Amino acid sequence: MSGPHPSASADLHRRSAPGRIPTAVITVSDTRRGAGDTGGALVQELLEGAGHPCAGRVSVPDEPGEITAALRAALARPEVRAVILTGGTGIAPRDRTPEAVEPLLERLLPGFGELFRMLSYQEIGAAALLSRALAGLAAGKPVFALPGSPAAVRLALERLILPELGHLAGEARKGAGAPP
Repeated sequence: MSGPHPSASADLHRRSAPGRIPTAVITVSDTRRGAGDTGGALVQELLEGAGHPCAGRVSVPDEPGEITAALRAALARPEVRAVILTGGTGIAPRDRTPEAVEPLLERLLPGFGELFRMLSYQEIGAAALLSRALAGLAAGKPVFALPGSPAAVRLALERLILPELGHLAGEARKGAGAPP
């Protein structure tokens, strides 16, 4: 069988993907605000270091209604092309980010959570199964819900999100009548 290697197509898509994806950052925490918001600060730092502008950063408590309202507000902003939430993805009773985010997702990206837990397992062992990190598309924009720990944020951004953010954002807009 001849033809291009399967990764050649993905490489071509990545090269033609938008390079700057303005991304909103939402921290979900009852306690981490301002200077204590190390997860949100790291998301912003890593995004900007990769050339993606932070299109705003807010903190909300672990309340599903407030999480949903913040996500809806971010998605409604035309300049925002992606949203990253950090915090509230564990199994404690107050960890309700997945329940607040998932109903807004039009399409799930199950591979994100699967890969994140696999990579986490390599770093922290079986405790990775406690993560309910997830991703999907809402309003034609990628949405990621990450744990709040800086180590988890760094893992998700460096190994999964940043390498594909432009590609993912460009593909999500196809067929939506918007330029990539």
